[in-house]
Amino acid sequence: MQDQTETVWMTPATLAALEAELATLTDSDLDRARAMEVRELIRRAEVGTKPDDGLVEPGMTVTVRFERDGSTETFLLGSRDLVRQDAGLDVDVYSPTSPLGAAITGRSVGDSVTFEAPNGATLAVTVVAAVPYA
Repeated sequence: MQDQTETVWMTPATLAALEAELATLTDSDLDRARAMEVRELIRRAEVGTKPDDGLVEPGMTVTVRFERDGSTETFLLGSRDLVRQDAGLDVDVYSPTSPLGAAITGRSVGDSVTFEAPNGATLAVTVVAAVPYA
């Protein structure tokens, strides 16, 4: 669970979708609960392009190389729940709280880390690229 005081990176389209959803919610109990959740997300929203400094953080398109076989994977580091609202995304999204996301958040290009995959395997990756999502 993400800290409720922490900012949440999102695309401009995601923020617009949340604002549109909030405008359509009615006064039913379920809608009131969702409205509170959406208001909180909007309050914590961090929208825009991250600096191109090679630091792995939410809002960056990251490429990692798996040391076991040399394969690479490129993805957007961000909240999977929020970016689902942005139909324009053309890249896989990994949460910063996922095992891989948590292992590389705060790292820089060239850093190598190990993490435990959901299947229990220990994997090693190297951050190959971290650029702002555009």
